Amino acid sequence: MQIKSGIDIIEIDRIKRSIDELGENFIKRIYTDQEIKYCESKNNNKYQYYAARFAVKEAAFKAISVLLKDKYSISWKNVETINDKEGKPNIKFVALTKEVEKELSKIASIDVSISHIKEYAIASVNILL
Repeated sequence: MQIKSGIDIIEIDRIKRSIDELGENFIKRIYTDQEIKYCESKNNNKYQYYAARFAVKEAAFKAISVLLKDKYSISWKNVETINDKEGKPNIKFVALTKEVEKELSKIASIDVSISHIKEYAIASVNILL
């Protein structure tokens, strides 16, 4: 068994500026409908949640890159951050091609950790192969 890790940190203001400047075009290009619904429910803190989910996607790309023949075979919206009943984040891969599905089927388990403060959001994704 192998463990592969990815980590990402992002300035929350960077995501806020992208949303303010590009609006729906940015949001719809990066986030799934479920992620948008979740982040928008956070009202004044929504930018922290958008930034955290952006960091999860980046961290996931880094962790799974060893499995992919072509790093461009997966996009932003193929990685969805979901929360379980207790609020713990996890990843769901959605709308994958058959080839990418086969490549990612080698993943035995995934662990996701997210944190954010006023200025930064960070995410760590670890996969067990």
